[in-house]
Amino acid sequence: MLRDLSLSAIYMGLLSAFVGYSASFAILLAGMASVGATEQQAATGLFFAALGMGVCGIVLPIMTRTPSAVAWSTPGAAFLASTAVLPGGFAEAVGAFIVCAGLIILTGLIPALGRVVSNIPKPIANALLAGVILKLCFAPALALGTVPFLVLPVLIAWLVGLSWNKLAAMPLAVLTLVLVLAFGVDLSAMTRAEGGGSILPALEIVPPVFSLASVISVAIPLYLVTMAGQNIPGFAVLELNNFTTRRQPLLRQTGYASLLIAPFGAVPVNMSAITAAMMSGADAHADPSRRYWAAIIAGCSYVVLAFAAGVITRVTSAAPQELIAAIAGLALIPALVASFNRAFEDRQQLEAPALTFLIAASGMTLFGISGAFWGLVAGAIIWAVKGLARARQR
Repeated sequence: MLRDLSLSAIYMGLLSAFVGYSASFAILLAGMASVGATEQQAATGLFFAALGMGVCGIVLPIMTRTPSAVAWSTPGAAFLASTAVLPGGFAEAVGAFIVCAGLIILTGLIPALGRVVSNIPKPIANALLAGVILKLCFAPALALGTVPFLVLPVLIAWLVGLSWNKLAAMPLAVLTLVLVLAFGVDLSAMTRAEGGGSILPALEIVPPVFSLASVISVAIPLYLVTMAGQNIPGFAVLELNNFTTRRQPLLRQTGYASLLIAPFGAVPVNMSAITAAMMSGADAHADPSRRYWAAIIAGCSYVVLAFAAGVITRVTSAAPQELIAAIAGLALIPALVASFNRAFEDRQQLEAPALTFLIAASGMTLFGISGAFWGLVAGAIIWAVKGLARARQR
């Protein structure tokens, strides 16, 4: 196994971990804060999410000898950022995380359930994803109106990176954010924050609260965007690069990991698409059988980065929240564009994804259930009705 290690795999693994973490940690923190997490709970959730994807990112490539990259659920965190605090607070959100992990495990145990998810029309799934992330994508523009001199350098760095290489956009934006925070923001509040003297967050279990409303409005949409936005594309990337994937065992293993970290407030972990694309190509190694080491190196890097969770959370809490939200929004713009393109590919079925998108993006609730669920239901009904009408006309 050690004979397969190469400098190219080490480089690509480190680069993938940096891109994956820097492009999404702000989304994760925004999502947990939106559903009621305190600073300490958010730090703990970030720690265990990074630890979970790191350990999975080491174990799965060793078991499969493929670059089976693992990530936390960025679409899921973006969905949480558009969700209001539940009546039971963060504890009820943790209950939804546990249910979501259970659904992922069931998908790995029952192939038919996986087929049901795969059979959700792709335009509907992409419209749902676009709807739940839209609100956060407004953040960069809104920040320009409130903290223009802080957010403008970050936006310029992002645009420069985007014009050079889209994978460099977020790392450059985050590096610029660090400079802006160092020279343009008073971070003295960090030392006065709860747990300010400790590197590690308080690693405390959040006693979960379960409710039917949270299962329908949070757990099920979280499961669907995780499957449609990460797991299914992640498998597709590996298979596109001629790697054989056994989907059911991989789903079970990421589901078990998600179940273990959920009581600590961590979002689910899943197969990665973007970093998998980086590590499954020739840049990781000319020999495909040796590329799995890139995923192992990335996993080790995530484990190391997990221990920065406390510091990162305190810094982001002390910084202007508009600035942190802007970083999260910038990270989601490529996903929004891609989701829009895929949602409206079928010119015969435009109304269904449009309604799904509008309801999911509206932030509405009905009977205590979030708009993400109702958008999916409405879109699926219209899709089915139009499909039947077209079939009768033939």
